[in-house]
Amino acid sequence: MLSSKFIDGTALQIVASLTLGQPFEVWKTRMGRHRTESTLESFGQIYRSGGLGGFWKGVGPKLFESATKGGVLLVAKDAVQESLRKVGVSQTTSGFIGGAVGGVAQTAVIGPSTFLGTAMVLGKQGCTISSIMAKTWSEKGFFGFYQGGSAIALRQASNWASRQGFTEAARSRIAQAAHGDARAKLSTREEVAAGVLGGALSCWNHPFEVARIEMQARAIMGEQQLSTLQVIRHINAEHGVRGLFQGLLPRMGLNIWLTLFMVSGVKLLKEAREADFTIPLVTRPRLSLRPTLTSG
Repeated sequence: MLSSKFIDGTALQIVASLTLGQPFEVWKTRMGRHRTESTLESFGQIYRSGGLGGFWKGVGPKLFESATKGGVLLVAKDAVQESLRKVGVSQTTSGFIGGAVGGVAQTAVIGPSTFLGTAMVLGKQGCTISSIMAKTWSEKGFFGFYQGGSAIALRQASNWASRQGFTEAARSRIAQAAHGDARAKLSTREEVAAGVLGGALSCWNHPFEVARIEMQARAIMGEQQLSTLQVIRHINAEHGVRGLFQGLLPRMGLNIWLTLFMVSGVKLLKEAREADFTIPLVTRPRLSLRPTLTSG
């Protein structure tokens, strides 16, 4: 069961990253560092510097990250959610708590991958993964790959708590409005609508993401290191509240896309599997041991 969930999480996360996930990631990462660019200006800069391929820059470390964090997330959050529901905790509350635990569990896995991905997006033209790894290791050792780790932990905990929790809340309200029962099964279209709402609402924590990008960018550029709170204060002093929400639109696209895969998609996949197991048992014809009487 655990291995099946890990494989499901890994596969879904990789597909999400290879499709629209990485372009949204590159886009919001650039905007998180270049905070004077508008959304369209940032999009144009990425395209001019690398064409369409520029939106998949850093996809190597992202795929490694996806191959581990998706499985870790699914196993951790599902275990917590199922345990809480057994003792009577509501779907929405168990979703928030399970998502938070799953997000924190991801931090150990995604710290180095996120650092390398950010370095590829914001680093000098022609830099390679191997050169960044060698430079980081020689200058800062193992913990150099965990720059911005506190911001990552805050982001991941609030990310998946919000994505899972808000999606569960949306499911309940859609089910109540459409079917008169908050626990009623939703159609595929209704599941997608719940995922879109959950993903969009989960972007409230965007300042943590901007802080993470700034902390890792400072490490990459050899600038003075600041704590998460110091970085947030620094950005607010220079750019105001707007600076803390720079890159919100591409991040909203990313959050919706990931939620559709890792929350809505997981539920639809589970329901499809359960249907495959139950249908044959229902439709299997009965075998009779009675002899058949024939004329003649």
